[in-house]
Amino acid sequence: MPHAVTLIPGDGTGPEITTATRRVLEATGVEFRWEVCQAGMETLEKQGTILPDEVIESIKRTRVALKGPITTPVGKGVRSANVTLRKKLDLYANVRPAKTYPGLRSRYEHVDLIIVRENTEDLYAGIEFQRGSPELAELIELVERATGTRLDPESAISLKYISVAASRRIVRFAFNYAREHGRRKVTAIHKANIMKFSDGLFLATAQEVAREYPDIQFEDRIVDNICMQLVQKPEQYDVLVLPNLYGDIVSDLSAGLIGGLGVAPGANIGNQYAVFEPVHGSAPKYAGQNKVNPMAMMFSGVLMLRHLGEKEAANRLEKAIAQVIAEGKNVTYDLKPRPDDPSAVGTSQVADAVIEKLQRL
Repeated sequence: MPHAVTLIPGDGTGPEITTATRRVLEATGVEFRWEVCQAGMETLEKQGTILPDEVIESIKRTRVALKGPITTPVGKGVRSANVTLRKKLDLYANVRPAKTYPGLRSRYEHVDLIIVRENTEDLYAGIEFQRGSPELAELIELVERATGTRLDPESAISLKYISVAASRRIVRFAFNYAREHGRRKVTAIHKANIMKFSDGLFLATAQEVAREYPDIQFEDRIVDNICMQLVQKPEQYDVLVLPNLYGDIVSDLSAGLIGGLGVAPGANIGNQYAVFEPVHGSAPKYAGQNKVNPMAMMFSGVLMLRHLGEKEAANRLEKAIAQVIAEGKNVTYDLKPRPDDPSAVGTSQVADAVIEKLQRL
């Protein structure tokens, strides 16, 4: 039976890298039944929404989506499509692999990290109080009554909250991921030395969950320390599990270790649904130029294949992409020694090269 998958091309360079990724996925021999759904700036102009309801409905039918990047308009009050998807589908786990491949321009070798980021709460929950608002004045009075601390009324406040339930399920997700993928260690990241109640709760919950997985090594690190450790000796780490804000920062740091966002895949996963997408943005200035690197989305396709149980096809596709990178011939400008290298190829030519490698594997 073919796998039903919602395919969201996105906008900007999204349609180009989506087409390239679709081609290489189909070249693995795995059969798909694509439900193509439009979202992004064009739907905002035509329908008044960046993420139409039919996209959500499609994902609820197929349970799996492959998504190109979607632009979030700045300063127009339009909510990010990614945030909306995570909220409506309860995609509580953001998974960001960071792996070096021979041929990538990186200062490191043998990096193979999995960043597991909690997606639903922390400072990114969006509970904010605007300077000068009556709600802020009420909150300032409450804080003074409760703690004796008088906050500056010329402030804006964002609330950070961390719950036992969300912490438990994200840490369990990290341990289950480690167990299913043959990983040896899970490291919980926090700032419990300063935020003793919120981050302290996350750490205590992680320690409690870790006792359920005696076969997996567990440790914890303070967030500023792990940033230094990852720069110095990333090979010592395996699966990292973090609250929302720290996960956002550390996952981008990890992408920098392996050669940049052009090769950084991502997944947002819940108990019922999963959405796979590249980490980078839509780069609208390059739209239609057949120029951008499609490998982050191709690697996201590898993650999707594994999620669908197509492990052999996933391994073949990862190997084919790795061979193209190592060869260094049919790669886009960002993977060349110099971005103005005239031998750089376009998006579709990368797909051609990956398909050629697949046919030989």
